[in-house]
Amino acid sequence: MSTASTTATGPATGRPSTPYRSPYQSYVYAYPHKTAYRPLPERPALREVWAGEKTDALSLYLHVPFCEVRCGFCNLFTRIGAPDGLTGAYLDALERQAGPVREALGEGARFAAAAFGGGTPTFLTAAELERLCDVAEERMGADLRAVPLSVEASPSTATADRLSVLAERGTTRLSIGVQSFVDAEARAAVRPQRRADVEAALGRVREAGIPVLNIDLIYGIEGQTTATWQRSLDAALAWEPEELYLYPLYVRPLTGLGRAPSDGAPDRAWDEQRLTLYRHGRDHLLAHGYEQVSMRMFRRRGAPAAAAADHACQTDGMVGLGCGARSYTSALHYSFDYAVDMRRIRAIVDDYVARPAESFARAEVGRWMDVDEARRRHLVQSLLQAEGMEVAAYTARFGAPPAEHFPAELAAFAERGWLDESAAPGRLRLSAEGLAHSDAVGPALFSPAVRAAMAAYDLK
Repeated sequence: MSTASTTATGPATGRPSTPYRSPYQSYVYAYPHKTAYRPLPERPALREVWAGEKTDALSLYLHVPFCEVRCGFCNLFTRIGAPDGLTGAYLDALERQAGPVREALGEGARFAAAAFGGGTPTFLTAAELERLCDVAEERMGADLRAVPLSVEASPSTATADRLSVLAERGTTRLSIGVQSFVDAEARAAVRPQRRADVEAALGRVREAGIPVLNIDLIYGIEGQTTATWQRSLDAALAWEPEELYLYPLYVRPLTGLGRAPSDGAPDRAWDEQRLTLYRHGRDHLLAHGYEQVSMRMFRRRGAPAAAAADHACQTDGMVGLGCGARSYTSALHYSFDYAVDMRRIRAIVDDYVARPAESFARAEVGRWMDVDEARRRHLVQSLLQAEGMEVAAYTARFGAPPAEHFPAELAAFAERGWLDESAAPGRLRLSAEGLAHSDAVGPALFSPAVRAAMAAYDLK
């Protein structure tokens, strides 16, 4: 299993023809990706970074870089387990970081959404989750009970006491990573769990009364068939979740599955399997009362929309706390160092918990955003949503319609049938097949500089 590109051979002449490009290039949840970030020699002060920014509708994100196990497909910034005292020390560091960050935002800063991610935030104990909420509320000034609050969890950590804390503190959405209700598939994805335990965890979530339940499922697992995929879909639908995310499996370097031998060539059969399973899952959910929000996200019709579910916002700023969290302004996207290798992750976490408060007053790793990158980000973040993009809003912001800035890219999408020609006038929208190829559409809009930086990044 791989997602590289290769050159196809023409059947008649044997000469190279059009290079084959997998539809699964990259999951674009933000642009630019953190592998395009680099150390900032000037180390700008956060108060200067945020000066002049619109701060009345910010998103707040707190990153918890701990998991009980690391799934075979995971390349998130997280470490397995935590020695005694480390989670407490990490929360201490979050409190120290919050001081200079909140000061840099200024008195008028307000938060419109919040999220706890990771890692697995519910790796923390119930008491530690209380502390995490206190950091958001008392140190950062976010009113968690008044704004959408999304929290990620795993079945094994979705315990009644933790869920009770989250519900009481205002959580409006809980996203639980199930991936598969078929035990053999979960093992194949290096995610040790039993369906009975998953079902029990979902029952606890419903009992906690959190308004929006999201269930994550993965397709493309070794041994998975259309029949077993539907078993997982139907098992999830039995809980009537407000949201469902359907993720294609990726095999990435330095992950558990990524350690398997590979020749680097694209696996067309696997690509076709994933496309087939995606289409089956999409059609099954649409037939069962769900609407498609993006390639991955489906929302039950009539269910409340959880605004904090997706941080892919074109204009509002993001304020991230914790190593592994990103922040962005109109001019700068910044974070801490990023890695996938476990030893390097442990070193970054250890460095973070040892930092004094004053060290958090500057941005150290990031990427400056020029006008071209801002255009690309706006287009990527909008076009990959099922509703598409209002051309007038883009034009008002950047002075010309997207067709003038990205003529070659949009022409290529149209030639492949990836643009919806029936879209309302003034709206740029992907077709159903374009949405299916979102993980090729997004990367096609990356700038050459970002592509080069990502390719050169050392994940270790």
